[in-house]
Amino acid sequence: MRPKSGWRQGWILYFWCSHVSNVSETTREVSGGILPPPRETHCLMHFPIRQTRSHLMDLFEQQGLHPRGDLGQNFLIDLNLLESIVTEADLGPDDVVLEVGAGTGGLTTYLVAEAGAVVSVEYDPNMYRLTNEVTSHLPDLTLLNCDALKNKNQLNPLVTDAVSAYLAVDPARRLKLVANLPYHIGTPVIANLLASDYPWSRMVVTIQYEMAQRLNAKPGTSDYGALSVFVQAQCTVKLVHKLPPSVFWPRPKVDSAIVRIDPDPQKAALIHDRAALHVFLRDVFGQRRKVLGGVLAQMYKGRMTRAAIDSVLQELKLPSDARAEALEVAQLVELSNRLQPFVESTTLNDKGRRDEIGASEVRRQVEAEDP
Repeated sequence: MRPKSGWRQGWILYFWCSHVSNVSETTREVSGGILPPPRETHCLMHFPIRQTRSHLMDLFEQQGLHPRGDLGQNFLIDLNLLESIVTEADLGPDDVVLEVGAGTGGLTTYLVAEAGAVVSVEYDPNMYRLTNEVTSHLPDLTLLNCDALKNKNQLNPLVTDAVSAYLAVDPARRLKLVANLPYHIGTPVIANLLASDYPWSRMVVTIQYEMAQRLNAKPGTSDYGALSVFVQAQCTVKLVHKLPPSVFWPRPKVDSAIVRIDPDPQKAALIHDRAALHVFLRDVFGQRRKVLGGVLAQMYKGRMTRAAIDSVLQELKLPSDARAEALEVAQLVELSNRLQPFVESTTLNDKGRRDEIGASEVRRQVEAEDP
């Protein structure tokens, strides 16, 4: 059984000390005598490395490495904020954590201490090696050196297989996304998880502040769009902390934010087809400033007459000259539900044949960059 109290003193000592053969019994009693017998291997130090700016700079210099801007490698160097992320995630033994962007393992070790299991993904082989050096002895951790995405519409099967294997251990297990997400993949990772059938129960992520504003945007604002509606239609969003560039190394050029996303079953139950809503929002916000009646007439050309579209809008008490960017989340969900049968109706493909477009095809067409 893992420690759930005093873990910053006890469990972290375990990370760095449990595999050293000459650790004193006094040290092992720090977390209530629960540390396992030592293994006869060697570690670099007996106490947790504080992922400070100076430590990371020394580490990168020793390894001959440089942070890669193209991969969004900005490392969180405020230990209090790392602890805040873990606290906000409220992890327990029934939680399977997905971490995307392990970096140097600064957050990973905290996650393993609290969760039932962790799947951590790192794309950069150099960062994977650094993380593996400090986590290879930890239990219930799968560290993957791969892209978290197969494409922008789908998570990598290596990732989903690892997550599914841990979830299958116990029906009570739930998935949580807890990560300092690289900026360039934040939207597709969150959107793909939302569109999936995984039993996820929370996301606590560090993302670009601009994206945090989009997640929580209100109708009529410039940040309000497909992602805003897709998330708010099934979740509650909380801005935990706004982060200045100074809490990262290297410093990014923009502000960041820690955001918590929780599922809202009551709101989600109002959605008839999540994948169909995803596609509907993508299309309708593709012309967000145009009159809604005309946008829908183009979207459903050959399947609905303009008169039929106006009739649906009237039934929902929406004026035909309304614009998508001005509609409330609930209004857009209801409109998508009413129009869903036409998404699944018969259409012509590019060779002139008639195909049935069902939910599975709609899911394949989802574009997660901007749902």
